[in-house]
Amino acid sequence: MVQTDRMAAMEETGNGADGHAFSFDAPSAGDGPAVEGWTPDGQPPAEGAAAVPDEEAVIAAIATVFDPEIPVNIYELGLIYAIDLHRDGTVRVEMTLTAPNCPSAQELPMQVQEAVRTVPGVTDATVEIVWDPPWDMSRMSDDARLSLNMF
Repeated sequence: MVQTDRMAAMEETGNGADGHAFSFDAPSAGDGPAVEGWTPDGQPPAEGAAAVPDEEAVIAAIATVFDPEIPVNIYELGLIYAIDLHRDGTVRVEMTLTAPNCPSAQELPMQVQEAVRTVPGVTDATVEIVWDPPWDMSRMSDDARLSLNMF
């Protein structure tokens, strides 16, 4: 490898091409301020900027909501069709019900919304009831089928 005069001078002085000092050694604790976050363009994140909520945490929160007539949570029942997570911390959930005349039609969406709002990083949640495609038992998880003896 050929070393230029400039590279040799940088090694000798410990200065980079622009004259600033550099080191190949890892900084020791207390050498500078801790890095709290970053953005792809190298700028620090804006004060109070929310991160995208964790999908697994949102699903876990939804799984705490049970259909009052069926002893299985609504996620395992297959009532959740979509979960949209946004950078501003908002979450949009599309869900359905087992039937249009479901007696829990008013309370289940509200329970889902309240559960999702408790997830760290969530700033707001909306729940929309959709009927297409219609729910059927094929949407249930294996755990739900096992719980209900529907194999």
